[in-house]
Amino acid sequence: MVAMIRHELGGGEAVDVGNPLGGVWYVSSRSVHNGLPEEKGWERQYKSDRLACPDRIQNRCYSVEIMTTALIAALFFRGNHESARAMLKQYGYIPHMLSKSRFSRRLHRIKELFIILFNLLGNTWKSLNTNAVYVIDSFPVAVCDNIRIRRSKIYSTEDFRGYQASKKRYFYGLKLHLMVTQDGQPVECFLTPGGCGDVDALKYYAYELPDGAIIYADKAYNDYEIEDLLHTVDHIHLLPMRKKNSKRSLSPSVTFVQHYHRKRVETVGSLIEQQLPKSIHAVTSQGFELKVALFVIASSLNSYVNL
Repeated sequence: MVAMIRHELGGGEAVDVGNPLGGVWYVSSRSVHNGLPEEKGWERQYKSDRLACPDRIQNRCYSVEIMTTALIAALFFRGNHESARAMLKQYGYIPHMLSKSRFSRRLHRIKELFIILFNLLGNTWKSLNTNAVYVIDSFPVAVCDNIRIRRSKIYSTEDFRGYQASKKRYFYGLKLHLMVTQDGQPVECFLTPGGCGDVDALKYYAYELPDGAIIYADKAYNDYEIEDLLHTVDHIHLLPMRKKNSKRSLSPSVTFVQHYHRKRVETVGSLIEQQLPKSIHAVTSQGFELKVALFVIASSLNSYVNL
């Protein structure tokens, strides 16, 4: 998995060498083997002092190893980074593993790399989806149980209180919005407060789809204005299931196809929910959202590995 991610990212690697000006130096694979480019005197002296300190082992963990640890935690340890970190270090898969605190800081610093990885996987699924059929839906991700809403420190406003119609109960947290192919691979995802309606989330999708693509959705996504705009500008057909009083009723054959494809996105949502722990441990809202996103990325990567 480490080799695959390193290949997908083009061989480049972020190496933290303690630049006194802050940030990370990005060194290509060529310069790693052939030596670093020209350096000034203070740069060589500072790096030699840094490598001479007892904590030098902390500088030898690559960003791709941090990504691998986080994805393994999402796939096999229900998002428990400490368990995945300890296992990979104990069995020698990543011998120069960071400490718990430094791992958390590095993980937040490389969030953009996870976005790149998800986009790469998404482009792969789009190229394999020759029929250009997609399905969108949303799933609740509760930050705490309803009885503990007043004590929640991650979120504290009413915007995060939502209603789950399938279970007829309220929840407090986020909504995960997914767009998947007809085979169930996610190509787009984003998070909104739990109180955000599905029809309001239509404006946040990127719709980077080929011409003639068809998007199926449930009754909550009926918005004639957005349907007409997508059809006119991007030649994309948004076909949500119609309500009984809808002015744009669909034929029974189209309704049957809608029900068939909606089962796929519900299956994907169920698989992601099975990976989620009963409660996601996080101290900040950014950490909570990152862990939720990692479950989606890990699910997409697992589908890629099983091709």
